[in-house]
Amino acid sequence: MDKTNETVVIAIDGPAASGKSTVARELAKRLGFRFFNSGDLYRAMTWACLRSGVDCRDGSAVADAAREVSLEIALDDHEYFPQIGGQDARPYLRSDEVNGNVSSVSTVPEVRDIITSSIRRCTQGRLSVIEGRDIGSAVFPSTPYKFYIDADPQVRQMRRACQGQAEDVSMRDRIDSSRRAAPLTVADGATVIDSSHLDVDGVVAAALRCLAEQGLAGAIMLCSNE
Repeated sequence: MDKTNETVVIAIDGPAASGKSTVARELAKRLGFRFFNSGDLYRAMTWACLRSGVDCRDGSAVADAAREVSLEIALDDHEYFPQIGGQDARPYLRSDEVNGNVSSVSTVPEVRDIITSSIRRCTQGRLSVIEGRDIGSAVFPSTPYKFYIDADPQVRQMRRACQGQAEDVSMRDRIDSSRRAAPLTVADGATVIDSSHLDVDGVVAAALRCLAEQGLAGAIMLCSNE
C-alpha cells in the first residue's frame, strides 16, 4: 500500500499466546493494512545480543549492545520484519535460546526506547495493524483503535505447547506486567476480547464490529457486506 497523508494504527496488545498475532495478521489482511509484529523486533534484538556474546541478564550490557545494533525494518508484501545489519532475522526469532532470553532483553528501557522509535518512524503515514504488549499504552497511546486480546492462562499454555514451545506463559506474564518500562497492561480505552473460546474468525469479527462502530471506513464496509 502506498504512503498516505495520515497515520492510522490499530493497536492489538495482550499476553503471550493469547492469539493476538494471528488475529492482527488476519485483521490487517481483511482491511488492506500492513501488519507489524512488534515482538519480532525484541526477538531480533535478543538474537543480536546473543550473537555478540552479550549476557542478556545484564541490563547495562544489553543497553550498550542495543545502541550499536543496526536494527532495520523491512517489508515483505504487507508484513514488516526485522533485519540485523541487513540480514533477515526471521529464521532465528523462535529459537529456544531467543525464547529463553527475550523477556530479559525486553525489560531494558534503552531497548524499548530504540524499538518504539523505530516502529513510529516506519509506520508514519501508513495504515497499520500492530500487535505487541504496549502498543496502545506506550507506543501509540493516542490511537482510538485499541484492543487487548486475552485468554485463560491454561488455554494459552496449551497453545504454546501446540506450537512446540516450552515457554512458561505465567512467568512471562509476571515479567511483562512487572517491568518498569511500559509494563503489560490494558490500555486506556482498549476493548478487551477474550479469545479462550473463540476461533480467529470470531475474534476478528468482534474487532471489526467495534472498529465499524468507531467509524473506521474499511471496517464499516466489511461489516455491511456480511
